[in-house]
Amino acid sequence: MFDEGKEEKGNRNKELKLMKSLQGNAALFQEIFCHDDTIIFRSFEIGSLEKKCIVIYEDGMVDAERINENILGPMMNCNGEKFSKHPTLEQLVERVIQIDEVKKTGDIDMLVGAILYGDTVLLVDGVAEALIINTKGWQGRAVESPESEVIIKGPREGFVETLLVNISLIRRRVRSADLKFKLKELGIRTKTRICICYIEGLVNPKILAELENRINGIEIDGILGSNYIEEFIMDSPFSPFRTIGYTERPDVVVGNLLEGRIAVLCDGTPSVIVLPHLFLEYFQSSEDYYESYIYASINRLLRYLAFFLSTSVPAIYVALTTFHQEMIPTPLLLSISAAREGVPFPTIVEAILMLLAFEILREGGVRLPTPYGSTISFVGALILGQAAVEARLVSAPIVIVAALTGISNFLMPKLIGALIVVRTIFLLLSAFLGLYGYIFGVIGLFIHLMSMRSFGIPYMTEFSSFDPQDLKDTAIRAPWWYMRYRPKLIGRKNPARMKKYIPMEKR
Repeated sequence: MFDEGKEEKGNRNKELKLMKSLQGNAALFQEIFCHDDTIIFRSFEIGSLEKKCIVIYEDGMVDAERINENILGPMMNCNGEKFSKHPTLEQLVERVIQIDEVKKTGDIDMLVGAILYGDTVLLVDGVAEALIINTKGWQGRAVESPESEVIIKGPREGFVETLLVNISLIRRRVRSADLKFKLKELGIRTKTRICICYIEGLVNPKILAELENRINGIEIDGILGSNYIEEFIMDSPFSPFRTIGYTERPDVVVGNLLEGRIAVLCDGTPSVIVLPHLFLEYFQSSEDYYESYIYASINRLLRYLAFFLSTSVPAIYVALTTFHQEMIPTPLLLSISAAREGVPFPTIVEAILMLLAFEILREGGVRLPTPYGSTISFVGALILGQAAVEARLVSAPIVIVAALTGISNFLMPKLIGALIVVRTIFLLLSAFLGLYGYIFGVIGLFIHLMSMRSFGIPYMTEFSSFDPQDLKDTAIRAPWWYMRYRPKLIGRKNPARMKKYIPMEKR
């Protein structure tokens, strides 16, 4: 359906052509923008030549002051000495129009798209072409710190919804001619602009070609955010683990570009997708690279521990209390038995109820205003847990297990969705098969992760290597002077990132 509509629209636009008659061209654009009161048609004459012209632009998308001072004013006040009797578009650009970015074209599609994106189209009587003049001037959000990736040390800048601003945030950090930006349009109706960003000489050409091939295959009527693109181009779309990363921080994007990765920016969203994306990146934080490598390594080990606690603690607790009581120390077993006295539900039901209640509170806290959300989540969990224990609906140990599991989630906010899925599978397996079910679940998880790829790069590539250079930025964060090489499979075109460094104590 979309292919037929796109083909029909393309054929119709090919039939439309600019004429030398100004009135005919004006009528053509009035027909295209019929019933759209935001499109402005402004007629005027060029100085003493009395040559009629029309500018077309969309109200609210342009800088009106720029149009008046740099287009209308100079053209209406110029004298005929600057031109021949019939001025050309080239003469207007070179001698009158005081704006840096001007294009000449006769393509109707390009002219319509330019008007809708905040540019101004200039039509001159007797000329079968038009000028596209850069007059963009819409309002946008100011650059500020991203709320989803808060750090203590490091830059506070975050991406915004304006594509050109986001490009400038990256360009300011990499002042190299090798940094490339490729602009494309996606969406049959929205015509959303996206930008593919990479560093030439570091990027793998095969990955870049594969990305462009997947993006060119997207045909949908609208792209409203980067997640639309991600779902079309990602590997393993049915896996709970993402094979494409995302961030709102320019420094994170630049760090990935310097490793040979590719970033895709989408107009209208502050979230930038980065690829290839590996599993170990869930445990990395941008703040790791602004702190001491010792402190950063400790924090990273804590995240790995939190992954284990979040996915495994409920399953192990259910398995031990249901099938393997002999593995629990006797005093602890007696304590758990006393706490469960009078509770009407089996352990698995207790675990599911408490984890479900915690997730409801967490999701509700996310939707509430920032000053109240986190407070209500924690206070609600405390009150709900205490009330449930006093009412003998659940036991006290399962409240502790649910709280430990929920708090561990907060150490890896980008992994919460996958943690919920893995935790639920482990929990159900343990409820039916005990520790054997949990072990089967762990084996299945490792097989699944090892089989995944992100644009041809193994998802667990760093964990399966025994090369010290490949392990330098995994479970721990090595000192910068030790991380001489980029990731082997991603940045192999130009592997060395620095010359050999000799520490001060060895000089």
